Amino acid sequence: MVKKVTQATGATSAGATPAEAMFAADEASRALGIELLEQGEGTAVLRMTVTPAMVNGHGIAHGGYLFLLADSAFACACNSHGPVTVAAGADIDFVAPAYEGDVLVATARERTRFGRSGIYDVSVLRGDEVVAEFRGRSRNIRGTTTKESR
Repeated sequence: MVKKVTQATGATSAGATPAEAMFAADEASRALGIELLEQGEGTAVLRMTVTPAMVNGHGIAHGGYLFLLADSAFACACNSHGPVTVAAGADIDFVAPAYEGDVLVATARERTRFGRSGIYDVSVLRGDEVVAEFRGRSRNIRGTTTKESR
């Protein structure tokens, strides 16, 4: 089931899903204006507008910001199941440049989970055009379900 998130910063109430609670505490992503639009079991959709501060010397969005957007979508998707889950590794392929003012949408999808590990794919799009493709490998931290239990 996919849940539309009504607040751009995610939920902070007791009824929040694990992904919403994690995103609500993610100051790095939210400080860049990243919004959690939808989330469900193994899925997440986030949005970010490229600001002037995100543009490099070539006049295009710095790849690090595209990676951060994709990584945040990956984090929401892999933390949707409950146990605290972190990245074990990730790769990104930049397919097309993004520019100041572009609205980018990152859609994360779980490909598989096995034991404490998982593989997730994230597509970053500007409208219908693919800007980047990301693959993340996750690992849940044994015996943890919340930030407070770490």
